[in-house]
Amino acid sequence: MMAKAKHWIEPHPQGIYVRPADIWIDPSVPKKQAVVTHGHADHARGGHGEVWATPETLAIMGLRYGTEAGTPIDYGKGFERGGVRFSLHSAGHVLGSAQVLMEYDGERVVVTGDFKRRPDPTCAPFEPVPCDIFITEATFGLPVFKHPPIAGEIAKIFARLEAEPDHCLLVGAYALGKAQRVIAELRRAGWDRPIYLHGAMVRMCELYEELGVSLGELRLVMDTRKEDMRGQIIICPPSALIDKWSRRLPNPITAMASGWMRVRGRARQRGVEIPLVISDHADWDELTGTIRELAPRETWITHGSEDGLLRWCELHQIKARALAMIGREDGDDG
Repeated sequence: MMAKAKHWIEPHPQGIYVRPADIWIDPSVPKKQAVVTHGHADHARGGHGEVWATPETLAIMGLRYGTEAGTPIDYGKGFERGGVRFSLHSAGHVLGSAQVLMEYDGERVVVTGDFKRRPDPTCAPFEPVPCDIFITEATFGLPVFKHPPIAGEIAKIFARLEAEPDHCLLVGAYALGKAQRVIAELRRAGWDRPIYLHGAMVRMCELYEELGVSLGELRLVMDTRKEDMRGQIIICPPSALIDKWSRRLPNPITAMASGWMRVRGRARQRGVEIPLVISDHADWDELTGTIRELAPRETWITHGSEDGLLRWCELHQIKARALAMIGREDGDDG
């Protein structure tokens, strides 16, 4: 049976348009009305008219774009426009990230935004939402991408510092989501000493604290003597790993936290000594397992390794299509 959604949901290069409601989901250009799944810049843009998102996503957009204007929607809650019922459900990607469930004309459609299935102390876990059409990301939609347990990746940091206590360990991590998750996982693994921050990381970490995510004692690198950072852990933007800023640190050992660190060439390209395969996206097993779990009538693939996931669906007799989207990055927030 052909999905009716094809007549009321229109995938465009700049976003997904919900025709009866005249609302866009994660548009990459300013729109009159938009539902935003989470705060990363390839999904949340400034300049929209009316915006619906979780309270946390609106706060993040406020920090990044200077305004928190919008209608906050808690998980499990929603609104109706043009006969379409919208509700938001946790995506497990970063703080405030949401899937969008749309119900119209007897059909249920879920847009995942970005999502992951692994536990994360900084955000609510992914909620499987039954649906007829599952519109999923595929950032790591190839069988080679199977993320290891995070405890083992965090242990690499401790082992290196124990072996070289006169050095410091510099971790490159995306400022929204990845940095806070790394800090929280370090705390969970028993690191109770101060963690040092590049100045670009401070405000987002403060916002996480304001929104109820405890990160422990954080200190600014610029306020600390070089000698006092020996044996310490420092979090910085990935671009700072090879920036002249890092030269003020005592014998820094470079690490980077990203799902893309599975690709050895990317680690070498950045000069990373310790690749930390820590991802905020679903890996291959989680993508395919989620499709199997939900068993939707159709799967639509929005961005990433579309061809790989599409081929898997075809081999498993799952009706699927790849959508031509733009403005979805495969950068450091992997």
